[in-house]
Amino acid sequence: MDPGDLHTVLARVPKVVDDNLLVGTETKDDASVYQLSTDLAIINTADYFTPIVDDPYTFGAIAATNALSDVYSMGGVPKTALNIVCWNDDQLDLEILSEILSGGADKVKQAGGVVAGGHTVTGPELLYGLALTGTVHPEQVVRNCGAQPGDLLILTKRLGIGIVTTGLKFDQVSEAVLPTVVESMTRLNQNAAEIMLQHQATACTDITGYGLLGHAEEMTYGNPVSIEIFSQQVPYFDEVPDLVRQGIATRASQANQQFLRNKVCFDNSVDSIFRQILMEAETSGGLLFAVPEDQAQTAVDKLQQTDCPEAAIVGQVKTDSELTDGFTIQVV
Repeated sequence: MDPGDLHTVLARVPKVVDDNLLVGTETKDDASVYQLSTDLAIINTADYFTPIVDDPYTFGAIAATNALSDVYSMGGVPKTALNIVCWNDDQLDLEILSEILSGGADKVKQAGGVVAGGHTVTGPELLYGLALTGTVHPEQVVRNCGAQPGDLLILTKRLGIGIVTTGLKFDQVSEAVLPTVVESMTRLNQNAAEIMLQHQATACTDITGYGLLGHAEEMTYGNPVSIEIFSQQVPYFDEVPDLVRQGIATRASQANQQFLRNKVCFDNSVDSIFRQILMEAETSGGLLFAVPEDQAQTAVDKLQQTDCPEAAIVGQVKTDSELTDGFTIQVV
């Protein structure tokens, strides 16, 4: 759903009033957080989508990794998961479903959680994902909207997954590229989240359907800050620029561009190819988090030494007054 349409829908839903609901829908955060006691809160989230690769086990692993990222982006630890499945009995073999669920279960186990059940419905299109519960200390919740002027932004995975997987569907990408892309999509953001917490992260979100700029814009919602993105420092898959030149785009690309048209200001040095890359939908992308300037390089060094070799400083948080004409993001 277009982020603007989502905001319109949520604005019509009655607001929940509960002092224990620490994070709800007000700032379009990645998950809700509900406080149970002085030292314990639970994180709740759900995510699912259609297959983006042919192998069912791999699809299950990607979908689970993607869903788990919402817990990690809040600074939490995944505990339990429920499978969400829409299944077509007439067209698909049950062995395929077993493989999908196995891929998801293995990723939840790797994250230290357990799959405790789920729900399946019959429909025309295959969908799979997870509803997740995680835990976090109420005073250690990382929201998407707490970044402070001067903070630097760190991205932990390369961009371009959506473009590459779309190119694969149209046979415009070599199958040799697939293992590298799958590795990225099935890499848990667990280590990234742990390092984020070690370095006083003030805000975090994971990069998925709204692209880097769409999710960066969420970090300004309800927070009087703007964001500058350093386009030359953003990591991406090598094949992506050529695919964009060939006209490859995700289904979400146009909606993202429409939503961001009055929110993003591009420097003239940023070409049209890279403008699209920054707005393109991602699947199971990395974390984008803000840390104090004096913590950023040490955090990147640690990330690169673990399982995030592409991690990079990709932007800085500014005051609202540092951008003009109502823009919240400037790309230089």
